[in-house]
Amino acid sequence: MRIPDTDRLEFHFMTRKDAEALFELDQDEDVMLYINGGHMTTMEDIRQISIPRLESYANEDEGWGIWKVTAKPSDTLEAHLYLGWILVRPMDFFNDEPKWDNLELGWRFKQAAWGKGYATEAAKAVMDVVTAPDKINKASAIAFEENLGSIKIMEKLGMSFLKKGIHKDPLGDLELVYYEKIV
Repeated sequence: MRIPDTDRLEFHFMTRKDAEALFELDQDEDVMLYINGGHMTTMEDIRQISIPRLESYANEDEGWGIWKVTAKPSDTLEAHLYLGWILVRPMDFFNDEPKWDNLELGWRFKQAAWGKGYATEAAKAVMDVVTAPDKINKASAIAFEENLGSIKIMEKLGMSFLKKGIHKDPLGDLELVYYEKIV
């Protein structure tokens, strides 16, 4: 699967070769605030936890994985500047009953990209492509209730509040808000 460029952004499917980019993004405490309380990820955690998790659900043909988002050349940004990424995987992938018809979208962007619409633009571009197959009925996203920036992106993507509940994950269960869009 390929995600077409937008006016400002380019997309590339990430693999273990992108470990440095994953690490770089996770070195900002503010970026990590609503992920793990603001703790920077170690390169060992990227190699031992993040990459194996990514590889467990990555399927480029389906669009599942992490899509690296870079800037196209412009007056304000250098060409191919790494801004962040968009995650795509079946909802509840790490549980006993993944929802194969419902794709979870997630995002993480550098602070320099915040407030400029890049995350919304990127998430919409990815969502439009990965939800196009007839077998996909929903697009979803989850976040901490306090993460108003991510919730605003969910709403701009046309997602509506579904519930507040416990999200089960092998790395730890968390109380999150769930948003969903019927596609």
